[in-house]
Amino acid sequence: MNAKYVWYVSYGSNMCRQRLGCYLEGGQPEGATRTYPGARDRTPPRADAAVELPGRVYFGGYSPTWGGGIAFYDHAQPGPSLARAYLITAGQFADIAAQEMRREPGPDSVVERTLIDGLPAGRFEAGPGRYETLIALGQRDGASMYTFTSPGGIDDVPHADPTQPYLAMLCQGLQESLQWSQQRALEHFTALFR
Repeated sequence: MNAKYVWYVSYGSNMCRQRLGCYLEGGQPEGATRTYPGARDRTPPRADAAVELPGRVYFGGYSPTWGGGIAFYDHAQPGPSLARAYLITAGQFADIAAQEMRREPGPDSVVERTLIDGLPAGRFEAGPGRYETLIALGQRDGASMYTFTSPGGIDDVPHADPTQPYLAMLCQGLQESLQWSQQRALEHFTALFR
């Protein structure tokens, strides 16, 4: 596994450190119906930071893990959107993305190779799945920042509100990263419902 460090930028439930931990260490998040195998490298993030993205977060589709809609990011829409960045290895990022797509983490993934080589034109579609489009978001402290989302934009996915357990994870992420109250975080996310 390559030790190149990147910032994984989460705009969804992975803003919650406990939720991200299930992708790195393995486990089942509270309120979810799925248990995750974890990453090949289970080391915690070296750092994390609250960040703003230039695009817009929206909710759509249907999650078999949570029920209801899940968060997506449209880089082309006006923002800003609140997010949390974690400094992890390219291999850990690839393993998180694999688990998002209900795959087992493994060596030599196209996502890992792409992060090591750099995204062509700042965007790369690793596959047709809902979280297989990688977006480059610039640099922070000398490391590249990336997120993943669906290949389509805000008008290409049927909109759906998130369930309460999923929304609770989102709110907890903002409470941790921005020291917001639960009410302020809830108001922020419900304003994004369509």
